[in-house]
Amino acid sequence: MAILTIDNLPDDLLEQIQKLANQNHQPINEQVINLLKQALQKPQPPLKFLVSPETDPTWEERCKATPQLLAEIEQRLEQRRVDNANVEWPDSTALLREDRDR
Repeated sequence: MAILTIDNLPDDLLEQIQKLANQNHQPINEQVINLLKQALQKPQPPLKFLVSPETDPTWEERCKATPQLLAEIEQRLEQRRVDNANVEWPDSTALLREDRDR
């Protein structure tokens, strides 16, 4: 295997690499090799979404409507919580006994 020597490595960079190595429970050499491998991997092509600004002319309008839709969803969820709070649910123990008695 080849030996790589790095001159003038900034102290803060070395500290970051050491921190990563500690987090990943690896020796610093192994962490540097993994970082180099990640940096040299071929970049993946960007994902193509079925709905995107390039394919949907109403994209921006729908993005602007998102906060209102989220507020409506939250309002419906809150109403459901209120409705469920007023329901008297049967005791699960009684339901289990009834099921076992069948």
